[in-house]
Amino acid sequence: MVLFFYIYNRHPISNDMSKNMKSAGGLFETRIKTDKILPLIGVYDVFSALIASKYFDGIFVSGFSTAASAYGLPDVGFVNWRDQIDIATRIRHVLPDSHILVDIDDGFGDEVIASNTVKSLENNNLSAVMMEDQRRPRMCGHFDNKEVLPIDEYLVKLNAVLSIRSDIFVVARTDTLTPDDGFTRAVKYAEAGASGIMVEAITDLEVVHKLSNDIDCPIMVNQLQGGKSPNWSLQELEDAGVSIVIYSTPSLFSAQYGMETFFKSMKETGIMPTNGTVGMDDCVKILKTPTKG
Repeated sequence: MVLFFYIYNRHPISNDMSKNMKSAGGLFETRIKTDKILPLIGVYDVFSALIASKYFDGIFVSGFSTAASAYGLPDVGFVNWRDQIDIATRIRHVLPDSHILVDIDDGFGDEVIASNTVKSLENNNLSAVMMEDQRRPRMCGHFDNKEVLPIDEYLVKLNAVLSIRSDIFVVARTDTLTPDDGFTRAVKYAEAGASGIMVEAITDLEVVHKLSNDIDCPIMVNQLQGGKSPNWSLQELEDAGVSIVIYSTPSLFSAQYGMETFFKSMKETGIMPTNGTVGMDDCVKILKTPTKG
């Protein structure tokens, strides 16, 4: 069967920028091979990505955060492939040197849509993608009542993605509810050629130890405030054999906390608070000014 792919590229990248961002997937993989754990900070828009990039080299374009910020909806399948390609590409334009992993949920549909999404992201010089094995209607991996596809059905989608990509880093994620099935799926996905593996909502680092010992593939763990996984330190994760850790929602949650604190004070006092906030100059310093190529 011949598959035809429409490449979505709303924001063409200049020649100079493409030189700077060449082989983003290869650079990501090289960074992983340093054996130093890579933290990726979940962001919800370009501005939050700019702030996160002041402190970390890695960015995670979170589906949870996109659903909340773009639509005011929970992470239960409302985000589509256009959303993630659009926001990820806009972030890449202002952060040409950051490692950027994009959450593509379950690939947003069948293997044709999943492959189109991954190839479009690669054409826009994104570093990596994460694709889960949930059955639709899918949801945040730390919610209850998730269902997963049979392994063979997910492998059809994963193999299609791996066959169409050149060097973008592909993390295969399983949302299974049992550690034994998680291990079985991780082995199968690694054998299929996934660049990295993640067992979502993991609660025991011993499972990660076993995965890192038995699978010749980088392991990724998700840390979500209020989620099912404990709040492990970077050192604990690295000692367990984790190569990549994504922090899904710190930008979104801290923004909510900051805004609620600010507006509560403003409502109570009748004036804008001067403490616990930044000023106009601080904000402008974060922004990128376009320069001539």
